[in-house]
Amino acid sequence: MQKFEQAVSYIENGEAEKGLQLLKEQLRVANDEEKYDIARYYHTLGFMDEALAIIDDLRLLYPEESEFTLFLAELYIDLDKEDEAIEVLHDIPQNDDLYVQSLLLVADLFQMQGFDDVAEQKLLKAKEMMPDEPVITFGLAELYSSKGEEKKAITYYESLLAEHKVMGGVVIALRLAETLSAIGNWEEAISYYEAGLEEQKDIHSLFGYAFTLYQGEEYQRAIGAWQELKELDPEYASLYMYLAKSYEKEGMLQESYETLQEGIKVDELSVPFYVELANIAAKLGKIAEAEEVLQKALELDPGHLGATLKYAYILKEQEKYEELIAVVERTIDSGEPDTQLLWDLAFAKKQLEMYSDALKHYESAYTSFKNHPDFLEEYGYFLLEEGMRKEAKEVFTQLIQLDPTQIHIEELLYNLEDFS
Repeated sequence: MQKFEQAVSYIENGEAEKGLQLLKEQLRVANDEEKYDIARYYHTLGFMDEALAIIDDLRLLYPEESEFTLFLAELYIDLDKEDEAIEVLHDIPQNDDLYVQSLLLVADLFQMQGFDDVAEQKLLKAKEMMPDEPVITFGLAELYSSKGEEKKAITYYESLLAEHKVMGGVVIALRLAETLSAIGNWEEAISYYEAGLEEQKDIHSLFGYAFTLYQGEEYQRAIGAWQELKELDPEYASLYMYLAKSYEKEGMLQESYETLQEGIKVDELSVPFYVELANIAAKLGKIAEAEEVLQKALELDPGHLGATLKYAYILKEQEKYEELIAVVERTIDSGEPDTQLLWDLAFAKKQLEMYSDALKHYESAYTSFKNHPDFLEEYGYFLLEEGMRKEAKEVFTQLIQLDPTQIHIEELLYNLEDFS
């Protein structure tokens, strides 16, 4: 094998052409074991066709040699020929030492193709044959996690954790934490995140930890985790929204406000940043700024419902009814109207004495708000003011049925009966 080693040396030292030529020469005189080594090396170099030609010949000579079959399957996978890989792996008999390894590879292939149930069957069969093999346990945990069957995944991850901190480059505690978080088991997930982050601290895991703290209403601790993530990667745009919300939960509105401004600098096109900034600005009494921010949001995305609803609310509070109508009608023209906007539109047009239009919008909103006491009271009074006493009585009656504590409405209905 001296020529093979010389060829490798040439290639590793930048003399690829000379090395590849020497490999060809060695292949002509190599024995079968040496040919397999050359095929393996071709594979590492990315010369799939050359490796495939060698292994095809070797399999014809040694059809019972499962190591060759497994390598051929690997080549097919790298060539995006998953079906061929599955077919050759089925050639490995159940009594072969490499049979379980072939099951694992077949399971991976079926999972790649979206056949999770078949992949599960293969892994469970492998588990039955080698119940204590951690690679199989890990494969089942990963499969169930990807399928959204978190409780099954958790059982397998927990069984691994006693003896294995890391498998396949994956920190088991972090994967377990992520899975527990997915089902809302915040407290346990936090504990495993903290253990896992001592082993490996990466951006994805730190985000998961901070998010789990936030979901678990551990806002002060979440703030610390978001800040640590920010130091590691200040361009991670998503963290700014959650950090701002964590500050807001703690009543730290100025910090929330400043964090959202930082987030906008990182991602100037993120409309949710502008909407949340407007929300915090309004809470800080910066109403004019809130309006300006929402205008910017709607310039970026004229149909953004969250921005429109927030802007409509502020305009309504400021009694800017013409502007409110303009904003809402522009949104309605661009797509399916939100029923809250129809209610806002009805109210604004009522205030501007556009009664016919207001009635039309109230009627449209009624379907969605017929079980909403505030809407029914407002709508009923509007109908009454418009002289539609019968319709008003029907709406007020519905309101009393929903909320019998509305004594003033009950008295109003009594008076309406007297005047009927």
